[in-house]
Amino acid sequence: MFRQMKRDIQVVFDRDPAARTVWEVLLCYPGLKALWAHRIAHWLWVRNFKLFARIISQMARFFTQIEIHPGATIGQGFFIDHGSGVVIGETTEIGDNVTLYQGVTLGGTGHEKGKRHPTIGNDVVVGNGARILGSFTVGSGSRIGAGAVVLREVPEDATVVGNPGRIVRQGGQKVDPLDHVKLPDPVMAMFDTIHKEMQALRRRVDSLESENAVLRRSLQEGVFDGNSDIQ
Repeated sequence: MFRQMKRDIQVVFDRDPAARTVWEVLLCYPGLKALWAHRIAHWLWVRNFKLFARIISQMARFFTQIEIHPGATIGQGFFIDHGSGVVIGETTEIGDNVTLYQGVTLGGTGHEKGKRHPTIGNDVVVGNGARILGSFTVGSGSRIGAGAVVLREVPEDATVVGNPGRIVRQGGQKVDPLDHVKLPDPVMAMFDTIHKEMQALRRRVDSLESENAVLRRSLQEGVFDGNSDIQ
């Protein structure tokens, strides 16, 4: 147990350059406290002391503003930076060396039974305020950008941004933004359609204004031979 606690403290020093002393880490890092409380709650949960496990997780939530369901499985080297607002659902599985930032949600999308929360691979970083919702896998080595909403599987070594989340880099290479098979993004497609329609309307208005200007010049110069009632 003490070796595990020592490794957890070292992870804080490895991931956060602001960490200066062991006492500071012990007293001032809510993510570390939430992780230790989760280990106790999870031990109780798998031994069918589920009520006591939930009580511990809720107490940890009260003191740290981090909610980790005792049923979640968390690997080694886990780090929550700042942590306020982090929520980790019951059937979430988290690999080794994963980093979560403030406001991250690893949640479900409905009232389905069984596995309903994401599986996070090794060495994944999830940015501030990101939402990963559903029972799919986020591949090892991936990066989820701040504020992203991820609703489908992410391959290994990918970078995901936006709402809905879309892959912008995979295996160190940029992904073609016009590849709609890999990046289905109906919101962006809608905005693109609206933009094209606005451009077409602007061209039509410009054409009508030009025709109107020509007509006015013709009337002023007395060249127009139409009905005298036309103004």
